[in-house]
Amino acid sequence: MAGLIAITRDVSPSIVDCELTHLAREPIDVERARAQHSEYERALERLGCTVMRLPAGSDLPDSVFIEDIAIVFDEVAVVARPGAVSRRAEIADVAAAVSRHRPVVHIAAPGTIDGGDVLAAGRSVFVGRTTRTNDEGIEQLRTALAPCGYCVRPVAVRGCLHLKSAITQIDDRTLLANRRWILEEEFADFDLIDVDTAEPMGANIVRVGPNLLYATAFPRTLDLLQGRGYAAVTIDVSEIAKAEGALTCCSLIFQSSRS
Repeated sequence: MAGLIAITRDVSPSIVDCELTHLAREPIDVERARAQHSEYERALERLGCTVMRLPAGSDLPDSVFIEDIAIVFDEVAVVARPGAVSRRAEIADVAAAVSRHRPVVHIAAPGTIDGGDVLAAGRSVFVGRTTRTNDEGIEQLRTALAPCGYCVRPVAVRGCLHLKSAITQIDDRTLLANRRWILEEEFADFDLIDVDTAEPMGANIVRVGPNLLYATAFPRTLDLLQGRGYAAVTIDVSEIAKAEGALTCCSLIFQSSRS
């Protein structure tokens, strides 16, 4: 049975200069962010992952959000070309790391795609059209995945940075969603659980094998999930969230080998 690998990247001292699109800039306590990130890694280990941490240079403020740089499938890893030019210096190290586990395909100019805009649910791969992901990037992803039998589905996103700010997967048939930021008919093949209206950012949850990892910032939505029979491990990532990042952003989780 193949085990789970989680590739993470350290919190850069320059995270205070991170890219922001929908949030106002607040002071970020770098040491507190690092402590929260370390707890995130420990939680992944407790849930069965082997964590492999990459270093972050002082000139890579957003590099802790490693999910945006690659999308790892069972058959192939697609190395992204981020929509924010400042993030393209992150690519080389992440590409080298994932190439140890999968064949690699790169998104090329003029295509752009952020991994945070890609939600893989079975053989369906939903890709958000956002300021970070363009149609050329989506088409290149479709070409890369076609030989593997995936169906790439472009979807609308509004009001948030990435698709995974609006919707993520809980289990094979169920997605956690903020319906105000998506078109629900585009996900008609799945059951949707709504976040609490007071917690619009609460749709981001990490699926770690059969387990769920969730932020303590969304207790009302957690109550809703528990009422539906779901259990989740919770951690505080409030300092990291000031950089417009969420739990899924901070890791690449995949099977160590094809089963």
